[in-house]
Amino acid sequence: MKAPHVLQDALHQLLGDARLVAQTLPGTDLRLWLIDAANMDRCFSPEETRLILEEPPYWCFCWASGLALARWLAERPEWVRGKRVLDFGAGSGVAAIAAAKAGALEVVACDLDPLAIESCRANAELNGVELSYSTDFFAEADRFDLIIVADVLYDRANLPLLDHFLSRGREALVADSRVKDFQHPLYRRLGMLEACTWPDLAEPAEFRHVSLYHARRD
Repeated sequence: MKAPHVLQDALHQLLGDARLVAQTLPGTDLRLWLIDAANMDRCFSPEETRLILEEPPYWCFCWASGLALARWLAERPEWVRGKRVLDFGAGSGVAAIAAAKAGALEVVACDLDPLAIESCRANAELNGVELSYSTDFFAEADRFDLIIVADVLYDRANLPLLDHFLSRGREALVADSRVKDFQHPLYRRLGMLEACTWPDLAEPAEFRHVSLYHARRD
């Protein structure tokens, strides 16, 4: 099985020898097109480093919070079964795909990055599920039962988004391993999950601890 050429070409532009391979995520039955771990075992040139920093290929990794949220939904399908769900900042689409497999009525994968949308499409096909797609969260109607969010709070400047999630959905589930101390009157922490980014980037141990927050609109 060959990786989608649009994604493979985009990755080649960043890292000439890199390739995408279909990988089964640990602790799940989900498969994603992700960067081959072997491509990470070398030093990057200054030009490659510059390109990666300017246009990070978030979509070719499954980040820890996304993996943790996907596992959580698989274990608790009642959170999404029969519901309309939007995955904000979908990236690879891992959480959206998990929601669809758990029986959601509709799942919209939403991301500003066109390559992320392509990644979501390719990964949905790989897992035999159907998703809808959006590049503008604020153009969506307030019609969703649940907004799911993973790995979006890596920058504290994104914290104001917490107020906006409930403008399009009745409830929100937010998984994050970076900002562990935010206080928001509508969000309560459901628990701490364990996961690592895949392929494993050998991130600090603290980033393997994923907090899961829930909010409900009155």
